[in-house]
Amino acid sequence: MRQGQKLKRHGRVERDEVEALGERFHHRGRGAVSNQTGRFEPETREALDDDWGTIEEAAAPLRTTLTKETPRTIITFNKSPDISFDRSLNPYRGCEHGCVYCFARPSHAFQGLSAGLDFESKLFYKPDGPELLLRELSRPRYVPRPIAIGVNTDAYQPIEKRLELTRRFLEILAAHNHPVYLLTKSALIQRDVDLIAPMAEKGLCRVGISITTLDGSLARKMEPRAAAPRLRLQTVRVLADAGIPVNVMMAPIIPALNEAEIETLLATVADHGATRAGYVLLRLPYELKDLFQEWLVQHYPDRAARIINTLRDMRGGKDYDADWFKRRRGQGVVAALIAKRFARALRANGLLEERTPLRTDLFRPPRDPDATQFELAF
Repeated sequence: MRQGQKLKRHGRVERDEVEALGERFHHRGRGAVSNQTGRFEPETREALDDDWGTIEEAAAPLRTTLTKETPRTIITFNKSPDISFDRSLNPYRGCEHGCVYCFARPSHAFQGLSAGLDFESKLFYKPDGPELLLRELSRPRYVPRPIAIGVNTDAYQPIEKRLELTRRFLEILAAHNHPVYLLTKSALIQRDVDLIAPMAEKGLCRVGISITTLDGSLARKMEPRAAAPRLRLQTVRVLADAGIPVNVMMAPIIPALNEAEIETLLATVADHGATRAGYVLLRLPYELKDLFQEWLVQHYPDRAARIINTLRDMRGGKDYDADWFKRRRGQGVVAALIAKRFARALRANGLLEERTPLRTDLFRPPRDPDATQFELAF
């Protein structure tokens, strides 16, 4: 059996084509079922069963490794017209949660690594990030806008409990009244309520909790090292009780997998104190399309062809459409039906989809570190 076999890129997929992919060896506690070569590498490597047990050996438990990263800047700016923020900050690259659907997986190719198992086991962290943030906020021409944290890879993934990088960033933003938007699927965010609640009271902070499913079995397969659904619901309640507005993101919605939960999930999060909710249709850029299809064959072979075909119908016959105003919601009959169901469930549960703008008028820039050092030297 060859690892890395792929389905044809366009058109409908038949069930026998899916079955021909065969079963993969799966690393327990990991999301991806392969470690296919990154798209920028000159050579492609595939695992081949040689009957000597080498694939079984390769499926031994993976250890997570950390590598220090020293970027020149910490705030990343974007001009995407279909998202509500123009800048973000990511303490980490890669994510141990291992969510198989994560749209950030292909970014590991820029490190010469795989979007598969490498993404969830070979992580990078930015210990100098807080100092960089202070420097960037102190620039004379800096104009404050909400900084989104955790929108690429989760800022509250397991290594944050030890490194506390995200908390250091929050301490800086809180000290200078800088608006911030946090998105996570981790219960660890409860640790920072002492910082987040006062910021939210000033209109400086908004929190999003990602809840993809209420089905614990599906969550363990799809998001193997993320907090269980019950812990995320508990987190919504804790934040709401602290006076923090909580936006629940059902991201992604996957037809024939978690789509049926739309109404139940929104009713449940409303009962736990959420005030807003939104969704994103599954996105499959670059290597992610193959990784997700492999995962479907491994865990849901009975409906894999149906899911793939439905997604392609929503993307104009392709696995992915990167058009700004189509990539998050899709198009066609099924996409329209999901949008109507979600909107109706929002109304039924008193949830809002629009967001209240965060305040920027309270921002007080830090002193320029270079200017301070100059004064001391003088």
